[in-house]
Amino acid sequence: MEPSNPTAPRWAIGFVFLLLTLVWGTTWGAIRVSLVAIPPFTGVVLRFAISGGLLLGVVLLARIRLGRAGHERRLWAVNGLCTFAGSYGVVYWAEQWVPSGLASVLFATFPLFVALLAHLWIPEERLSGRRFAGILVGFAGVALLFSEDFGRLASPEALLPATVFLLSPFLSAVGAVATRKWGREVPALSLASVPSLLGAAALAPLARLLEREWDPGAVPAGPWLALLYLALAGTALTFTLYYWLIRRTSAQFAGLVGYSVPVVAVAVGALALDEAVTPRMLAGGALVLAGVALALRSGTRRPRS
Repeated sequence: MEPSNPTAPRWAIGFVFLLLTLVWGTTWGAIRVSLVAIPPFTGVVLRFAISGGLLLGVVLLARIRLGRAGHERRLWAVNGLCTFAGSYGVVYWAEQWVPSGLASVLFATFPLFVALLAHLWIPEERLSGRRFAGILVGFAGVALLFSEDFGRLASPEALLPATVFLLSPFLSAVGAVATRKWGREVPALSLASVPSLLGAAALAPLARLLEREWDPGAVPAGPWLALLYLALAGTALTFTLYYWLIRRTSAQFAGLVGYSVPVVAVAVGALALDEAVTPRMLAGGALVLAGVALALRSGTRRPRS
């Protein structure tokens, strides 16, 4: 069993944070590519079935004993239903109408939800005024990055999906804070493998009911490759590292990756897709960096002994 309060050197924490940012910054576009030919709920089921099966194989090879730590089974249920089935089911469904840039802004409410829930549930993560201000500044930066996408909300087709989309960051925040509160003795591989499979199982009946006419043989190579990337890099690798990070820092710190991801999405669009970089984007990126720096510098209020 891993220690209840594991530590890690700063360089390792920084490297994991950077890797999560880089990989998750590319997944919004990959989801859109997969949705070209793979139905949303079927795509979620396949993504998490592949990642969960792979991670479960790693668990067996590493001889990690599952279900032995306190609250481990509870966290399987919470993350399986909230983080994987609920949050990503909403994302895949909504991204059929919501542009990826706007989706990044909406999901950037994730650090706000994490901060508020952690403040209420975890005594050692009570918010200081400066940290809360930093989180708000970071969100303002993300909103500025993609402010041009807000015009698309005028479309009646995008308004309802964009509103429903806000369930996704809230459900993910519930899973993150629950993991920090009850998962300090639970191996990261346990939290990433079993809940991933539970999420796939939870959405499988819905996919079967609503997407019966889907023909796998008609799907071109691009969406399949996007699905594999989402399963292997965007889920198996990142969620294992994400749960590792939560246990060694805080839910609020790990949640800040929600601000750095949109910055990477903009950079990928500029470098790989030849998209224009506007002064508004540069100002938004600067606000994100300033907000994250302020939030990290302020720390959290420690409870008195």
